[in-house]
Amino acid sequence: MIPGYAVTVAVASLVVAAWSFLLAARNREPQRALLIALAVVEVLVVVQLVIGVVLLIGGGHPGNLVTYLAYLIGALIIIPAGAAWALAERSRSSTVILGVLCLAIPVMVLRLNEIWGGARA
Repeated sequence: MIPGYAVTVAVASLVVAAWSFLLAARNREPQRALLIALAVVEVLVVVQLVIGVVLLIGGGHPGNLVTYLAYLIGALIIIPAGAAWALAERSRSSTVILGVLCLAIPVMVLRLNEIWGGARA
């Protein structure tokens, strides 16, 4: 994995999480700007998926391939799934849901890097 890029993904996700929680504290529902920020984080995660697959094709070996792929795919689907759930119920709690899912992304990115470095599941 590319550590600098992983940090970028994690920081972007944490910024969007903080924004979500700020909106929730102000009793606001998800707004278009927040959804665009989520889309940007999703694009960053898609690029991370591509990087991960290219590294695998290039001969890289994570500590556990199945777990590595599960984290790559899980990080990819968590934002669309959470956004769909949040948009189905546009309220303050849906804004909190978006913040929580943005907190999950840095954790998944950290695990991806640990697994790539040779850690076992």
